[in-house]
Amino acid sequence: MSETIFTKIINGEISADIVYEDELCLAFNDINPQAPVHFLVIPKKPVATINDITEADREVVGHLTFVAAKVAKEMGIDHEGYRTVMNCNEFGGQSVYHIHLHVLGGKLLGWPPYTDKPKNLE
Repeated sequence: MSETIFTKIINGEISADIVYEDELCLAFNDINPQAPVHFLVIPKKPVATINDITEADREVVGHLTFVAAKVAKEMGIDHEGYRTVMNCNEFGGQSVYHIHLHVLGGKLLGWPPYTDKPKNLE
């Protein structure tokens, strides 16, 4: 897997507004927030897409969800609610090929989550 912007953040080569860190993952505020609260939770181990998750990755992928809930509570969005999203490949909206969990909250979120017609429906 080639180095991504997330690898550079993990290695301290690029700064980020980090809200949580432990031995398995890192959480930081999104640089292009789509809600009043929008942070990403990423594993420190590089995994390109959801399709690349292996049996050995089960613990860390579950840990991402645990951390998302922990940070959401710390940010005060746990009671009103929030959305978690993992995109996979181009049509799924993935732009950085290092799995990451988006956590969005702080406002009522609509459904469906897109405003434009997806590419495969044009």
